[in-house]
Amino acid sequence: MQTKRLSSHDIAAASEILHRGGLLGIPTETVYGLGANGLNSEAVSHIFQAKGRPQDNPLILHVPCADWLERYCTDIPDTAYLLANRFWPGPLTMILRRKPVVPDAVTAGLDTVGMRCPAHPVCRAIIAAADVPVAAPSGNTSGRPSPTNAADMLEDMDGKIDGIVDGGPCSVGVESTIIDLTEQPPRLLRPGGITLEQLRDVLGEVAVDPAVTRLMGKDEHPRAPGMKYRHYAPKAPVTVVKGAPAAAAEYIRAHLAPGDGVICFDEYAPLFAGYPLEQLGPSTDVPEQARRVFEALRWFDGTEATHIWAQCPDTTGIGLAVANRLNKAAGFHIIDIE
Repeated sequence: MQTKRLSSHDIAAASEILHRGGLLGIPTETVYGLGANGLNSEAVSHIFQAKGRPQDNPLILHVPCADWLERYCTDIPDTAYLLANRFWPGPLTMILRRKPVVPDAVTAGLDTVGMRCPAHPVCRAIIAAADVPVAAPSGNTSGRPSPTNAADMLEDMDGKIDGIVDGGPCSVGVESTIIDLTEQPPRLLRPGGITLEQLRDVLGEVAVDPAVTRLMGKDEHPRAPGMKYRHYAPKAPVTVVKGAPAAAAEYIRAHLAPGDGVICFDEYAPLFAGYPLEQLGPSTDVPEQARRVFEALRWFDGTEATHIWAQCPDTTGIGLAVANRLNKAAGFHIIDIE
């Protein structure tokens, strides 16, 4: 299969790929997604084949506006519209009860479905032109770091999908926040660009699922993407060092071995001269760390590094999402020096 390279102006060509049951790389503000017509079970099954994705890992339906919720969801609580008014378009996915029109292939057989309205205008224009919800996980081979630009997605998907729309680099850099509104209190299933603090400002009490901070067991069934499996991982094993930035950097420096690589905050890069190194940004700029974290992890696959040490931000704000991605890349191999 030859993968067509499309620009942000090729809305009609992109929507035609979705209409005929093809696979399309789409830009969003979070990461690039691998999209298919979310009402076409066969097309959705090809997403799993292209990614090598486990069948019990549910997908998210992307829609152009909140008005589409009633097409695919039932028993929609008022809180869904409160959140949509505050955060849509944006990096927030809501878990709601699904209608029968949503295929089991999308939901992994669950009676719920994740719904999101992305902020990227090109993505929303493609969905509106296709007039179907787009089922889309991140556009990487399953388990690898998610792509935050078209080139990274092509590295994994060239020749496996029908086309990719280049919408530029992603502005957020980590996948959407996922909140389950079918439970009381609402439950955070995956941290992302909308922070736990922002959700609590709207909803009051919000529970945090244990899978945010640990691996799920083999018999546990994920209610949202990215909960169960080791994810976002480069080829080399990762160790995350948690603690005050200066102390964490010194710990890594003291434990470096030949062949090791380092992901660190900008201020501490001089400590690791001579080692394969990727910088996350300043220790005080967590949004920049979110934009860089997947590129940093991906970069090491082009090196000879046999082990990667990574500094970790604290878990306030979007730092919770960055820490979650690094911890999952490490299979929750974390050293807490405090």
